[in-house]
Amino acid sequence: MLIGLIADTHGYLDPRVPPALKGVHLILHVGDIGAEGVLTALARIAPVTAVAGNNDAKLAQLGLPLRVDMELEGVKLHHVHRLIDAAPGSGTRIVVYGHSHKAVIAEREGILWVNPGAAGRVGFHREVTLALLRVANGRCEAELVFLGPRGSALLPNETPEL
Repeated sequence: MLIGLIADTHGYLDPRVPPALKGVHLILHVGDIGAEGVLTALARIAPVTAVAGNNDAKLAQLGLPLRVDMELEGVKLHHVHRLIDAAPGSGTRIVVYGHSHKAVIAEREGILWVNPGAAGRVGFHREVTLALLRVANGRCEAELVFLGPRGSALLPNETPEL
């Protein structure tokens, strides 16, 4: 199973993101979504599971959770916006988080920690990033995808709420 990991869009979906997510089976947005239109656009690519970030108060009507625990292909995954709020349960093999706008893949004590970086245009990051997670037969691996400098164009027909 191929999973797209995205974070910190802050109401903007860079036009380079959809092609980079082509072929994924699921998209996990790890918060600071910023506008419902971002989730709508991502859902055109694949089913989306999202958690609320610290800047998502405007999306309260969506009822987004702060954490999601799921099992994919026999691998337990914990999905949260801020690393400080991570509370992986017993047997968790992957923790996906955002907030820092810093793309990271690290393995510690049997857990794969993945921060896809930031795919929006708000923040200190200079490059648009996301991550791809492959999970199969109880195994998992992640890779960062660097899409180039932050852009300024919106997707056609998308007007984020600012």
